[in-house]
Amino acid sequence: MDGVSKTYGSRSVLDGVSTVIAPGETVALIGPSGGGKSTLLRCITGLARFDAGQITVGSHRIEARGPASQYDGVRRMFGMIFQDFQLFPHFTALENVIEAPVRVRGQPAAEARERGLRLLERVGLAERANYYPRELSGGQKQRVAIARALAMEPRGLLCDEITSALDPELKAEVLDVLTDLKQEGLTLIVVTHEIHFARRAADRILLLADGRIAEEGPPETVLGSPTSDRARKFLRTVMA
Repeated sequence: MDGVSKTYGSRSVLDGVSTVIAPGETVALIGPSGGGKSTLLRCITGLARFDAGQITVGSHRIEARGPASQYDGVRRMFGMIFQDFQLFPHFTALENVIEAPVRVRGQPAAEARERGLRLLERVGLAERANYYPRELSGGQKQRVAIARALAMEPRGLLCDEITSALDPELKAEVLDVLTDLKQEGLTLIVVTHEIHFARRAADRILLLADGRIAEEGPPETVLGSPTSDRARKFLRTVMA
């Protein structure tokens, strides 16, 4: 990301954000609400268009206000997981997982089903393959959403506050799955309010506040010895 800026009306949501995320790295985006964390993820995938700067993902270069087609390659490389799951309510867990590989990639249904079952097993939900979303807990729905994203064989995942609607026990289920994926080498960019997870699992933390990176570095440095007043103020609030 190089000088990425985004405004909504007169409000600057991202103000010249620049950083490099390495393949296989796990980066936690933390900071106050409204600081630009979710917007940054959306700019990477084209769910939001940015106004200045550029984003390069592998060989794909995304220019500010460029055509929608420039995001096609990026969307094949990264899956996105949302806070509210966004599962199809009339599909079973397995059907949710295999829909995109069959419809978008043209994968044979039997092959997609076999792989879908393996992915549900991978996130601890093999026995829930034929359950509908209404029959699943919040943590189980989020794990189905992770399996669905993995079904497209991405290079990485963008996770937008995916545990914020869950109680503590269910949060742990989902965060354990992300920790396992980190060990498998996926690139993970995780917007989170879970400071414990950021400390435990992230290779690096970006603290976004007021549309800018207020602090950046290894968890022990950002959380233990922040250098900016803005970062210290935020961390005093959440770690009190």
